Amino acid sequence: MSHPSLTASYLPGSSKSYGHDWSQDALGGKIRVSGRHFIDNYGRVCGLRGVNLSGSSKSSSNHNNDTFPSEAEAVTFVGRPFPLEDAPEHFARLRRWGLTFIRFLVTWEAVEHAGPGIYDTEYLEYIRNILSLLPQYGILAFVSLHQDVWSRYSGGSGAPAWTLETVGFDLHELESTGAAWLKGVRGGGHVEEERGLWPCGYQKLAAATMATCFWAGDAFAPKLLTKGKHGDAISVQQFLQDAYLDMSEMVVKAVGDLEGVVGFEMMNEPHRGYVEIPSLHYFDYNTDLHLSAVPSALESFQLGAGRPTEVAVWTRSFPMPTRKTGHVVLNVDKRKVWRENGPTKGQCLWEMHGVWGWDKNKNEAIVLRESYFEKHPTNGKKIDWYTNFYYPFLNKWAERMRRASSTDKIVFLEMIPNEFCPPSFTKSHQPPNIVYAPHWYDLNALFTKAFGNFTVNVQGLSRGMFPLKAFYWGHKGARDNFALQIRNIVQEAYQVLGETPVIIGECGIPMDMNKGEAFQTDDFTWQAKMMDAMLVGLERAMVGFTLWNYNPHNTDLAGDDWNGENFSWFSRSRALPRELLYYEQSSPSLDNGGRILPTVVRPYPAKTAGIPLKFEYEVTSGSFMFRWCNPDTHTDSSKATNCAPTVTEPSRSHPGIKALETEIFLPSLITHGRSVVVSGLDEDDSYVYDEARQTLFIVAKNTQPGGIHEVRVKLVALEGFRSRPLLFEVNDIWSDFGMGVCALVVLFSALLLGMSGIGEQLLRRVDLIL
Repeated sequence: MSHPSLTASYLPGSSKSYGHDWSQDALGGKIRVSGRHFIDNYGRVCGLRGVNLSGSSKSSSNHNNDTFPSEAEAVTFVGRPFPLEDAPEHFARLRRWGLTFIRFLVTWEAVEHAGPGIYDTEYLEYIRNILSLLPQYGILAFVSLHQDVWSRYSGGSGAPAWTLETVGFDLHELESTGAAWLKGVRGGGHVEEERGLWPCGYQKLAAATMATCFWAGDAFAPKLLTKGKHGDAISVQQFLQDAYLDMSEMVVKAVGDLEGVVGFEMMNEPHRGYVEIPSLHYFDYNTDLHLSAVPSALESFQLGAGRPTEVAVWTRSFPMPTRKTGHVVLNVDKRKVWRENGPTKGQCLWEMHGVWGWDKNKNEAIVLRESYFEKHPTNGKKIDWYTNFYYPFLNKWAERMRRASSTDKIVFLEMIPNEFCPPSFTKSHQPPNIVYAPHWYDLNALFTKAFGNFTVNVQGLSRGMFPLKAFYWGHKGARDNFALQIRNIVQEAYQVLGETPVIIGECGIPMDMNKGEAFQTDDFTWQAKMMDAMLVGLERAMVGFTLWNYNPHNTDLAGDDWNGENFSWFSRSRALPRELLYYEQSSPSLDNGGRILPTVVRPYPAKTAGIPLKFEYEVTSGSFMFRWCNPDTHTDSSKATNCAPTVTEPSRSHPGIKALETEIFLPSLITHGRSVVVSGLDEDDSYVYDEARQTLFIVAKNTQPGGIHEVRVKLVALEGFRSRPLLFEVNDIWSDFGMGVCALVVLFSALLLGMSGIGEQLLRRVDLIL
């Protein structure tokens, strides 16, 4: 199938679609994967940008802080991420902002909260109705089965309450025994002493035990049996994994046939649990967050068994993120988290398996099998979580998903957060038709909820980078810092996976940074600068992304209403009521409620008739440059040098491109009242900018293999329109301190030379500088 732009009489923009339209009408068919790219049916490379929809989907629509965790079976997620009648408003807004690629969040609890095998068909019908609307707005989505810290009932989101009860936990004793921190899912997490505590839940007894049983219960908890769906006794691993596969199949069957659903993601931010933990006496400081009371695995076992236990307390510090500052005794009331009528009959699961015990003579806990989770308990072989547990289940899940939908559905996947793509993820372990979707956040800003001129490359420091190389100053420094970190993630993926698409499935910034000052002053400059630095990093890596997150329920006060987070740059409390909105792309009424929009809403190459090579956008001026090339298999640089592909050197191999028209999303938000000045194209090339469709259409005539195309665009204020104020300065250490440094050098030189004639001249120059 050929695009009409191949005809000699075609004029740019003559098609009815727009750049950021991913409907099959616009793409000439289904979007698909080719090498590292998504491509349309004309062979054009599709640059996908969008959002996570939504953080609100982590909690039920009838959540009650006062009664939680009671009545877990009666929750409903209908209305999450938003009521069906509100969908046109939100989809129209995302279309106007060019964010038309959605990572759509669904939790296990939302589908199967009432009990094993009891599915919420009302919710499944609701999400089908939501996702069936996507093509009308040019939106494409993949469904992400979402979890954090296993479940809401262990302090995060994801699995239903009955999964914890299946293992033997008492939901009402999880918090009293230190097995989970639940204040954050009850509306807490906003005050200083609660800020950022929820990720510590991964190391706590409830979440760590559940993850271990899910991935590796056959190896580490073989004595824990439960009744399967056919009434027979099965292992807890088989029970949990079968339930997860069955739930996943229900979701896929509900929405997998829809045009707007391109694929599915097995699990958000999977975690090992106790698997591979080197010691029961401590966690790894470099990989596991230590903040507030942090019991070791052994201490968690004791607490859950009803033993008051002294644990270390960690507080924020500098230059290390945290330091040990004291101890506290937890569970002084001797509560037990294991139900007497549960499968362990009130005994700690890990005591039941001989991992630890209680020395009655010494009246203390003792470790019986220190390396229990490092080596297989029966054969003594070294355990690798990825190859032994994650890859086999991933392939089983992918096969089941495709059987329930179609073979062309894309499998989106990610590894453990903050880890590079493991070298062990070779072709033999990979399902077909995959997209690698890791996450990236600036961990320093995330941890401190602060951002300023000084930024730190935590990724580099954790991998042995010389500290002075990890420090950056100014906005230019932040751009370079974030760009390096993101490039490392993408480059490592290409090294392992070859020419496979990479998108960043989550990336975002805390809107309540710097103690929430912006909510009082309405000055979001620091948020805008951090968002720009992150997006520049993504643009330099030439990867798509889904920002965390667009939350229709966000308010300044409650934020995203989950564990104290506030990442949504859209706030319902700042938006116009629905009846005052217009839904056309050119309607600025949709912008109300958006914060830092000039940095979020930015140009990008949406459909490229060639291979994208470089894109640079300067948010302070609205100007950008885009370079792309025609495919040329004979001069493929990666093949010629026999090297793995890199971020900056994509393979020049590509399916035949049956189009000449490239479409660049150029938002009305930045072009309204300004003239779009285009340069750099060849003499025979033609273009048109359509503000109503927010698209710059370019027809490049040169089809010579390997031919390079480049376009430069700048914006100039039209007569009668004011020039827009500068968003912020792109400063660095020299712009901020260069004059002062020069002055000090001159002054020091003068002092060395004494009060000679030369010294007096130097001092006069110092006076001029200062």
